[in-house]
Amino acid sequence: MLFRVYHLVHKEFIHIRRDPRTLAIMVVMPLVMLILLGYAATTDIEHLRTAVYDGDKSSQSRALIEAYRASNSFDFVAFVPREEDLAYLVDRGDVRGALIIPAGYGQKIVAQDKAEIAFLIDGSDPTAANTVLAASQQVGQAVSVNLIEQELGRSVDSMPGVEVRPRVWYNPNLESAYFMIPGMIVLVLFVFTILFTATAIVRERELGTIEQLIVTPIRPLELIVAKVLPYVLVSFVVVIEVLVMGVLLFGVPINGSVPLLLALSALFLLTSLGVGIFVSSTATTQHEALLMTFATALPTVYLSGFLFPIEAMPRWLQMITYLVPARYAMVIMRGIILKGVGLTILIEQVAAVLIFSTIVVVLAATRFRKKLE
Repeated sequence: MLFRVYHLVHKEFIHIRRDPRTLAIMVVMPLVMLILLGYAATTDIEHLRTAVYDGDKSSQSRALIEAYRASNSFDFVAFVPREEDLAYLVDRGDVRGALIIPAGYGQKIVAQDKAEIAFLIDGSDPTAANTVLAASQQVGQAVSVNLIEQELGRSVDSMPGVEVRPRVWYNPNLESAYFMIPGMIVLVLFVFTILFTATAIVRERELGTIEQLIVTPIRPLELIVAKVLPYVLVSFVVVIEVLVMGVLLFGVPINGSVPLLLALSALFLLTSLGVGIFVSSTATTQHEALLMTFATALPTVYLSGFLFPIEAMPRWLQMITYLVPARYAMVIMRGIILKGVGLTILIEQVAAVLIFSTIVVVLAATRFRKKLE
């Protein structure tokens, strides 16, 4: 058996070598996705293009503008003479926010009266708008605290009251890349493995060579192992590639055990291999296999917690996410990489992945065997 499987694996590697474009896609595409997601898919907004209408033109209004500028969240690119001009700039997309300082602002500050300002935010992008809203309020609160301290002649920190000192574990600076990189590993293990496993087997059917393999003494199980083993090895190479580039490009810390991470990656890989085999036994062409893979990838991306928190979804949709194997893999990867947890903490997720892997592999192998027969 091992002798026959060896020669089949050798044949598959020859196919991969003769098709360098496929190999390049397998190795390069995850790296491209890593760079795009790490740099582009981020909610860390700084230097937002902002306009200013200063209707007061006092030293107090200039100090307020400098406070916003010093936060690094806002870049003031336009100072307009009329408040009406702000709408034109926001509508054109030239700015995403606008600071409005009304006349009399400085006098109210000097008189120790309550002064009001306005901050317009372009809400066409809710994610960016929420970040800008929080930043604008933080700067305003900081300015208010500074004014109170000047009036009292003492630090607010020395006054009685409740002081909240938040501490963020595992990702102190709330870097989006720390969240994206572990999720990228799950996508590579799931989507890419399904795609290339399915198309590799369907390609044999399209070329007619699978019929030649059926009439040989090769058993269906040997054929399955030989077809998927090369892509398993390539998938592990890509996982290591994503880990290394995540550390080098984005400084993502790997706080847990790398051998444990690879071992649990292998366990999750069984699920994607099973799905890939099932797709190959259903699709008749590589085009169909590609479409079926994308149909599988959509719930993986949207319902696994990769981009959107599961806690923010409706209750009925949260229940559906329990049927998505990648949901558990996301917890495993982020737990090991960011939190440094061990197997005892992840036992529930590992058990769920093991159950999914067993069911999917048995169903896929049974269907594939019947298809060959």
